[in-house]
Amino acid sequence: MRTSHSAALALALTLTSLPAFAERADRNQPVNIEANRVTVDDRNKVHVFEGDAVLTQGTLVITGAKVVVTQSADGFQSGVATGSDKHLATFRQKREGSNEYVEGEAERIEYDSRAERARLFNQAHVKSGTDEVRGPYIEYDSLSENYLVTTPPGKTETRTTGDGRVRAVIQPKNAGTEKTN
Repeated sequence: MRTSHSAALALALTLTSLPAFAERADRNQPVNIEANRVTVDDRNKVHVFEGDAVLTQGTLVITGAKVVVTQSADGFQSGVATGSDKHLATFRQKREGSNEYVEGEAERIEYDSRAERARLFNQAHVKSGTDEVRGPYIEYDSLSENYLVTTPPGKTETRTTGDGRVRAVIQPKNAGTEKTN
């Protein structure tokens, strides 16, 4: 099962940076993947995990009905986790230096290790601590630590949110801890 182990490692390396401010120690943890079926295409560098796929590495947990990992000729990986008719694809990871978690869900979650960018499509929702954002499309750039929430590229409307509007809840920081003089 050497090939399956390398596929698991590739998937972990691909998706470890997905959440903002992820727990750095997770990168050094072993990768565990459970699925009902694994297909490996070494020639094309495509690894497919199907049937309630669950990847864990430290505090990182990624779930999907199907997870596909591809590797380019220069070694960069990209991963796609997709949900089913009953469940969205999800990720969850502890934030560095905090007891808070970053959580996200969408019909499809894509991660590009070269660009260090995660894209969540349809019914997208990301929660970080008490802050959260929802929309038809969420893109997170881990290099700049910026979010974009909008209609997916090339689309003018969305079937999942109806009005195509984005929604955010941003809690005040240090609420109740300010000093009064």
